[in-house]
Amino acid sequence: ARESCCEWCWAKPRALPSHTQTVRTDRIMSPPWQDHVAALAALLFSLPSAAGFGLAPAHAPPLRLRAPAVRACAPASEEVDVVVVGAGLGGLSCAGLLASQGLKVAVLESHYEIGGCAHEFNVNMDGKPVPSELLAKKPQPVFKFEAGPSLYSGLSADASPNPLKHIFQMVGEEPEWINYDTWGAHLPEVPEGYELSIGAENFMEILRRYGGPTAREDWDRLAEQLMPLTKGVTALPSTAVRGDAGVLLTLGARYPRAFLDVILNAQKITAPFDLEAYGVRDPFLKNYLDLIAFLLQGLPSNGTLTAVMAFMVDEFYKPDAVMDFPKGGSGAMAAALARGVTKHAGCSVRTSTPVEEVVVEEGRAAGVRLKGGRLLRAKRAVVSNADLHNTFRMVPEGAHAGFDEERDALLAPAAPVYSDDDGPADGEGLPLCKSFMHLHLGVRADAMPPDLPPQWTVVNSWDVPIDAPGNVIVVSVPSILDPSLAPEGHHVLHAYVPATEPYSEWEGLNRNSAEYRAKKAEAAEVLWRAVERQIPDVRERATVTMVGTPLTHERFLRRDAGTYGPFLRATDGQLPGPKLSACDGLLCCGDSTFPGIGMPAVAASGMLAAHSILSVRQHLQNLDKLKLPPK
Repeated sequence: ARESCCEWCWAKPRALPSHTQTVRTDRIMSPPWQDHVAALAALLFSLPSAAGFGLAPAHAPPLRLRAPAVRACAPASEEVDVVVVGAGLGGLSCAGLLASQGLKVAVLESHYEIGGCAHEFNVNMDGKPVPSELLAKKPQPVFKFEAGPSLYSGLSADASPNPLKHIFQMVGEEPEWINYDTWGAHLPEVPEGYELSIGAENFMEILRRYGGPTAREDWDRLAEQLMPLTKGVTALPSTAVRGDAGVLLTLGARYPRAFLDVILNAQKITAPFDLEAYGVRDPFLKNYLDLIAFLLQGLPSNGTLTAVMAFMVDEFYKPDAVMDFPKGGSGAMAAALARGVTKHAGCSVRTSTPVEEVVVEEGRAAGVRLKGGRLLRAKRAVVSNADLHNTFRMVPEGAHAGFDEERDALLAPAAPVYSDDDGPADGEGLPLCKSFMHLHLGVRADAMPPDLPPQWTVVNSWDVPIDAPGNVIVVSVPSILDPSLAPEGHHVLHAYVPATEPYSEWEGLNRNSAEYRAKKAEAAEVLWRAVERQIPDVRERATVTMVGTPLTHERFLRRDAGTYGPFLRATDGQLPGPKLSACDGLLCCGDSTFPGIGMPAVAASGMLAAHSILSVRQHLQNLDKLKLPPK
């Protein structure tokens, strides 16, 4: 089977040292506000109104095929207000917000597709990749696969706490949304599987069927304690946060009642969640809450903030609860954000445009040098949507003394976080998530049962940790929701283990060896079996098969241990903010910066970078575009 070309080739990120695991607001905020804003920002950005693993963007050179850029390449020398390196969701969000306020912005992307790890890639009936630019010129039947596994919610409703939704509203562009409410699950209590609509009534039915005698009582007690904590949190848009005293106007003055409610309950809602302390005794309910928290954030319930669990409980009780899917797939989201940039005069998104160097002059980032030597100057700032390692790589050693010191500190080796990881015991770096196994299939439609759910989850055992390798598998068939994602008479299918595959078992293997091919086939079996729970003869019906391993991630993203991003529990602190760099005029966004991994998180990181450049007045103008009324 062909390897999934679901990511890009670029250099590896490294971990952050533990002493930098707090928001680096000292360079952009007066000391009196630092601790309060950092804690509040961490709370607001942690809410799982949409989920996704490894969707932070990366900066990378193209693969084998090249296509013309979205906009023409720059001339020999050019000047804009802001250069954004990388067209992932974080970089595009940042660029769109800046462009909407009249700044001249250039987004430079090395790959021929935009969207970063959330990009969509096209594969024809022969299993070969087809760039979107070429597909537009010469249409042919293709399977549209999502590079990053995702569940989407909080994006179709106008009044939503999802920061990605807010950015769509601020830039005035977004995709069309498809709603659905059916989810399938194969749990140890019911291996044959069940399908129920999401929402409170159906969750009560799940507890009645599979929970013990105290399950409903435990749930009611938990909900009674957590529901009051959600009022202020859900009324405060995370996009109102900024890294200076202006937050008193964008957040405190604009949403005073909700702001006060959060401050009064801050100690409770920012505490790590503890099921035992809330009196949850029923084993099934404990396991189920762990599963939901893991699917939403990649962590069991005891690794999340109480606010996150409170928000999740609140979601169960919302009437007419639905999941969302972008018509056209994840590529439609990146395309909408790109339109938010290119519709403004003087702004561009340029693909196949690799950046070789961030140019530093007199201690300040003054622009970038492209491959081939062309210079693109930035009057206001350079924003790197690359991971930290590549951001540091783009600034030559010796260009900035403070930056060199920060490079040495931030790129220190990491200590192992899992028992099967390698690393120095005294390493100070930030722990990283495990890697993934992917199975991308193009399947004949006649193989599909007529009542197949668009997504289902398989849990093989409650007797091992929820994040044990191969224990949880998620399967998605998005072409059930949007038939345009597959050729006529076919479907696209994506199965994956969500950040539970240990890299150590793959490290050092030769991808061209028989040993690697055998291990690859063996590791993919857990994915095939999860698909076969619903489609027994899928192997015979698949016309395109692509398997991705941790080495696939390492090869195409060149990320340490094939990881999708940082691994932080509620007690582990926070990632650096947008102004992590000692170099003036250089900002960062993406999964290596606060708030971390996931589509809402990386979009929020782009927003934080943009509002570090924009004035308080401009920030307030952006907030005027939200559908949430001031409270």
